[in-house]
This record gives sequence, C-alpha cells and structure tokens, in this order.
Amino acid sequence: MEHLLTLHDLSSEEIFQILRLAKKLKRELKEGVLHPTLQGKTLGMIFTKASTRTRVSFEVGMSQLGGQALFLSSNDIQLGRGESIYDTAKVLSRYLDGIMIRTYKQSDVEELAKYGSIPIINGLTDLVHPCQILADLQTIEEKKGKLEGIKLAYIGDGNNIAHSLLYGCAKVGMDVAIASPKAYSCNEEIVENAKADARKTGAKVHMTEDSTEAIANADVVYTDTWCSMGQDAEKEERVKAFQGYQVNKELFAKAKDDAIFLHCLPAYRGFEVTSDVIDEPNSVVFDEAENRLHAQKAVMQILMSK
Repeated sequence: MEHLLTLHDLSSEEIFQILRLAKKLKRELKEGVLHPTLQGKTLGMIFTKASTRTRVSFEVGMSQLGGQALFLSSNDIQLGRGESIYDTAKVLSRYLDGIMIRTYKQSDVEELAKYGSIPIINGLTDLVHPCQILADLQTIEEKKGKLEGIKLAYIGDGNNIAHSLLYGCAKVGMDVAIASPKAYSCNEEIVENAKADARKTGAKVHMTEDSTEAIANADVVYTDTWCSMGQDAEKEERVKAFQGYQVNKELFAKAKDDAIFLHCLPAYRGFEVTSDVIDEPNSVVFDEAENRLHAQKAVMQILMSK
C-alpha cells in the first residue's frame, strides 16, 4: 500500500489492516495512550473543495500522531493558478511527507501519485470518497460485530459515496444494494469492478431503481445529499428526480428491526432524510463522523511512518 486513491486499489487484507489499526488507535486514544509515530512529519492538505470533517479530522489526526498538517487551499498555491500537477507533485515531494487532496477530478489525484514520490491520500473526488467509507466500515463493525454477511442498502444519488460503498462492501464481504433513479445511477465501470471483487469475497451487489426492494432485510441503511458540491444549478431538477428516494420513517421500517442508519454528513433534513430517522437511537451518524478521525489516522500511520 503506497497510496490511498480508491478502495478498489487495495486488497481485502489491506482494508482489514486499516480497520484493525483504526480500532486500536481509537481505543488507546480514549485510554490516554500517545502515538507519536509521525513525529517530525508534515502532511500537506490540498483543498479545492471546502470541508468541515475532512479538514478537522486530518489536522487533529496528524497532531495526535505527533506530526503537523499544512492547509493549502487552491487560492494559496500555484496549482490554482495554472501550475501543472507534474510540477506541483515534484516540488511538494521535496517538502512534505504526504499529501491529502480533496478536489473535483479523480485524474488530479492519480497524477499526483504518478509524478510525486510521497504517499497520496484521496480526501474526496467527484468519483470516489475512500476515507469516508473506511470510517463507515469501522462504524458498522463496531455496531454489528462483523462485516461479512452484513447487508447495506444505499438509497439516493449514484455518487462518490455510492461508488466507494460498492468498492468497500465488495472487498470486505458485505452485501450491498444501491437504489437510484436511472438518470442518476452509478458509474457502470465501478459497478462491474465491484461485482468482480464481490465474486472473490462471496458478497452480493444489487443495483435497482426501487428503494423498497433495496432496503428489504438491510442491516444498514445509508443515504447522502441529492445535490453535491458543484451541482447547485441542478438542485430543483434533482429534488424532483429523487422523490420516492427519501429515507423516512416509513421506508426505514422496511429494513431489519435493528438496522442502523448512516449518513456521511452534511445532511439536509426534509430532503434525503427526515429528522425522525437521523435523530433516532438507531442513527449512528455522529459515531460515523468521529470514526473519520480514527480511520484516517490509521491510513496516515500506515502510509507515512515508512
């Protein structure tokens, strides 16, 4: 494991290694055990998309591991003014020990890894969001005691979260059902990649337009915003298209009685989810948000302590 670009790039064992370390780091943090494993190391954090959880969790995580994080917005660096990714990767590799980038194009992340000589961590692109799904898997394992054989139903936009859920669930042996309107379905290549991974682990991948069909017998129910960053012009059209894909009390009741609810946040109550679902005891969205810190610390320690 040299980078974290997508979960599809990792083996099942590498994902489980991250989850085991995340669990250990979380437990020991609460016990007051220090882990200065990245002392003297610096993580550069490139943001062309704004964030709450990503910035705070990576900054705090690096601090807890004894290193430091350097915030680099697109307004602060020459990459935002037309400098090539090739030059940026070459230069930053001379200064930093790792880069986390949260941006629009997956190709930008891939090129940083290609031309740089330090670990690259994908903090989010329009295509995938691997860090979020590592935190999700950690949360599911905490609440359900296992991953293999668990069924996750995702209701909503076939976006970066849906794509990384397909990859993550398939890799760890979880069944995954995705329900999206046809016009907003998942990337076909990602679906086929996930199905290939699922055949190796015994997981099932099911794609449908029917929310009720997807959520039946689900142990975990997941949704995300219908209108992601950069899609504001499509909001009215999207709200109309996603009628029938809201996770409300009636739909959630069709999952298992002990099903848990996940959302990567920020959530827009009254749109993709109702308050009587996200604020109920079965909702674990804040445990899930906390686990971004622990899962990302595990990724950074594995990649940057070498």
